[in-house]
Amino acid sequence: MDASQLRRAFTEFFVERGHVSVPSASLIPHDQTVLFTVAGMVQFKPYFLGDEPAPFKRATTIQKCVRAGGKHNDLDQIGLTSRHLTFFEMLGNFSFGDYFKEQAIPFAWELVTDVLKLDPNKLWITVHLSDDEAEAIWRDQVGVPQERIQRLDEDNWWQMSDTGPCGPCSEIYYDKGESYGADGGPAFGSDERFMEIWNLVFMQYDRQPDGSLVPLPKPCIDTGAGFERILPVIQGKGSVYDTDLLQPILKVASEATGVSYGADPSSDVKLRIMADHARSMTFLVSDGVFPTNESRGYVLRRIIRRAVLRSYQLGTSDLVTPKLIQAVIDTMGEAYPELISQRNYIISSVQREEEKFRQTLQSGIVQLEEELKRGSVSGEVAFRLHDTCGFPIELTKEISNERGVAVDMEGFDILMSEQRARARAAGLGVDVNDEETE
Repeated sequence: MDASQLRRAFTEFFVERGHVSVPSASLIPHDQTVLFTVAGMVQFKPYFLGDEPAPFKRATTIQKCVRAGGKHNDLDQIGLTSRHLTFFEMLGNFSFGDYFKEQAIPFAWELVTDVLKLDPNKLWITVHLSDDEAEAIWRDQVGVPQERIQRLDEDNWWQMSDTGPCGPCSEIYYDKGESYGADGGPAFGSDERFMEIWNLVFMQYDRQPDGSLVPLPKPCIDTGAGFERILPVIQGKGSVYDTDLLQPILKVASEATGVSYGADPSSDVKLRIMADHARSMTFLVSDGVFPTNESRGYVLRRIIRRAVLRSYQLGTSDLVTPKLIQAVIDTMGEAYPELISQRNYIISSVQREEEKFRQTLQSGIVQLEEELKRGSVSGEVAFRLHDTCGFPIELTKEISNERGVAVDMEGFDILMSEQRARARAAGLGVDVNDEETE
């Protein structure tokens, strides 16, 4: 089953069971408590809270998501694991007071075992410590052996942000086998071995600013299945990067840098970062984000610069983002035709940022290399690179960490505070960003 077939199978399964297929919302949410759309439920938050009447009782979506800033941030994990991505698609089914655990759990099991044909003996279940009802449904109604059901605490409690809809959840994990690490189930085994593929959230409460939990008007269901995590399981691949969804982009990253994927672990991490970030930058620009020094624009700028830096470290001085973005459009354009119509705009917007950053890189890295030879990076040098050369402190830290060299962040922060004070005293009213600059 390829990526297109999986999208179609998921949607058809729930439409046949009375769900309305709802298009993906923008990555820029109406909800101001999150930086990006981080889950399928974001567009439905008013229905969960009862602020607006839901136009349907059941819904299913394939939602574009980005987790690269704020509370939900996987940026530092990218390339290092086989499962983390900044951009991903979340498959979801939702009930707005229509059905609850007794139907949501069997729905999920039927889809993964009967439709996707996953081996039931390789599936593990986790439930919240307090959720006797969910455990009983999995064990007595679905038939999952008790020894493959585990209880967790905070890991089985879901909330989008510090306030708002929340509740206990139950997760389905796939056991990839002993070659991927220690046994012991999701609770005690290897993260690489036991891959979470679906999270069923039993939305019951509205968390208040003081931390108290107020019951929602109606208990609701909010599920999220990781599209990119299910795909390698059904395709028999060991990593999200080995599927038909990411392999074409990874191949272009390899061709653009002249570095073969699989030849060196360090190079592989950089190529995976390029492939992942290409998807994020493409979709963020398509949804109206532009690289700046603030908020969403800052995250986009950092994503672009991280990808460009990796290509630079792999030895290429040529532009790489146009080729990477085209690979994303070739791979994802059928599912998201807006990428095709916006192709020129997306490529030109990102290319300008790459060209500007490559000029910064050439001068900044030369100076940083001299400092790295001394075995440490002083706060004064880090600040000068940031303030005078426009070399981001985030990249100074990343490059230094890769070389095992410490950066004097305390000294840097002091100099940054002094600069802000001077700006305020001068009445400039500027916000000096402490992580990225133009």
